[in-house]
Amino acid sequence: MGIYKHLDNHAKEIIKAWTARFAGSYSSDGSRFIMKEQDPFNNPIGAMAKEGFTDVFALLAGKNEPDPEVLRQKLDPVIRLRAVQAFVPSEGVAFVFPLKTVVKEALKKEIKEGNVTQKDLDGFYNRVDQLSLAAFDIYMACREQIYRLRASEVRTRTLNILKNKDILCEVPEVGTEILPHDVYKNGGFEKSDDDPDRGL
Repeated sequence: MGIYKHLDNHAKEIIKAWTARFAGSYSSDGSRFIMKEQDPFNNPIGAMAKEGFTDVFALLAGKNEPDPEVLRQKLDPVIRLRAVQAFVPSEGVAFVFPLKTVVKEALKKEIKEGNVTQKDLDGFYNRVDQLSLAAFDIYMACREQIYRLRASEVRTRTLNILKNKDILCEVPEVGTEILPHDVYKNGGFEKSDDDPDRGL
């Protein structure tokens, strides 16, 4: 379809405008910094967003349907960044949807002249919708991983505290038990050979 030729012609303009919409989800000072600071070491968020959006848009604007797995790989770093920040899921992936508006504004002339039809736009919008679904899946997977890591950290810290307070000890025969060491040392917790659970 002709739209993809025009998307390629306006790629730099579209990516810049899309990045600006992304930056707008941060504070006014943060937004300006993301857009203006060119040093990737000082501005890792901006650098990651620009690189990610460039790669993702190249896939969306191609004549062939983008490979879903490749699309997810290119989108993944940006979504992981959002997942560790203070965004709820809807906010974390909200930057995807403005791409539709950005593209429509960039192709205003082509649309007016009839070189890009509504059918063309709908085809591209469908790709953006698929991108938004992938973004949500990635975001939720990242959040789940973060919750598991935090839960594991809390459990480890709690076990260490209990051990230090002589409240918990490792019982080789039955696993971790919450009981004082002196109680365990007195015996009575070993499993007998007749115990049906022995060896499980």
